Amino acid sequence: MVSLAQQLSVLRWSPLPSTSSSRPTTTHNRRTRTLLPVVCSVALSNAQNRERVKLKELFEQAYERCRTAPMEGVSFTVDQFTEALEKYDFDSEVGTKIKGTVFAVDASGAYVDVTAKSTAYLPLQEACIHRIKHVQEAGIVPGLREEFVVIGENEVDDGLILSLKAIEFDLAWERCRQLQAEDAVVKGKIVNGNKGGLVAEVEGLKGFVPFSQISTKLSGEELLEKELPLKFMEVDEEQSRLILSHRKAAADSQGQLGIGSVVTGTVQSLKPYGAFVDIGGISGLLHVSQISHDRITDIATVLQPGDILKVMILSHDRERGRVSLSTKKLEPTPGDMIRNPKLVFEKAEEMAQTFRQRIAQAEAMARADMLRFQPESGLTLSNEGILGPLSSELPAEGVDFNEVPSAEEHS
Repeated sequence: MVSLAQQLSVLRWSPLPSTSSSRPTTTHNRRTRTLLPVVCSVALSNAQNRERVKLKELFEQAYERCRTAPMEGVSFTVDQFTEALEKYDFDSEVGTKIKGTVFAVDASGAYVDVTAKSTAYLPLQEACIHRIKHVQEAGIVPGLREEFVVIGENEVDDGLILSLKAIEFDLAWERCRQLQAEDAVVKGKIVNGNKGGLVAEVEGLKGFVPFSQISTKLSGEELLEKELPLKFMEVDEEQSRLILSHRKAAADSQGQLGIGSVVTGTVQSLKPYGAFVDIGGISGLLHVSQISHDRITDIATVLQPGDILKVMILSHDRERGRVSLSTKKLEPTPGDMIRNPKLVFEKAEEMAQTFRQRIAQAEAMARADMLRFQPESGLTLSNEGILGPLSSELPAEGVDFNEVPSAEEHS
């Protein structure tokens, strides 16, 4: 007979028999895990569909309101809106001047707000009458409010193309007309040349100086990049003709030069026979014999182009535009132009005054001699060496007319 312990042992350690019910349970769990994402996807899709339907209804309602009552909720009427547009409307035809504010710049130009439907643009080449690399060089920066002129329209966005150069050109022509009326002398920089003359820049415009109107011995190449005094001969904006004359300007300057006066000049070029010196736009010749009392065999050892000198006016031919100069007369001691040119520069006015006094004394003596032999002229000599009519108030140190025979004794 089997004991109770043995029976319990069998019950404890015997494996449980497999039942058919365990397999369906595993399959059910797998089906549950498979169906769960599908259910979530369907739920999400339904929510999105409901949102789309809701948005569609809102758009349909808005469309219906715009169709049936477009001004509902708007704080202004159609007439007020039209009036506002007309208030800020402007003529955008080519040549029209409009006000605008620069709000941005780039390497090619500047963007300008002119209260139009599209942004206006100022190209770099239209920003200034002078050649520049950046609009900032012409003072064009964000915030600048200026008057522009319309020169075109951008076909892409209908934006206006503006110009400041066109306005500056108008002002330059007006200024040239005014200077011509005043017969004024202006400075012009030589920038180019051709067979007929030179091209000079004046007031931002290019003017033509015929060779016949140039009063200097320098060649066209030597005058490039130099400034010359000029006068206006013709100012024709319609034909874009600006004719200038250096000869007329030089004649005015020469009229102010007196023999013995000291002027400051710049050595322009050296020749075997002397140096040409620019004295206020006039080219004067400093002959080699008038540089120093000492003999000079090579001018280049004493002077160089670009040197600044003080020279004395010896003579000038107004008709031919020739001026003779001297530094020799300004030497405190002979040879100073070679040994100590700085001293000559410093003492120039003092030495010129001494030279003029010697000239005045020589002229006075010549006049006195003339009066001695020509008493019938009825002239006397003042202390200043000026001839004048005879009078009883002769200076104590004047000419002694007792030695002059009476006119009656010659009869």
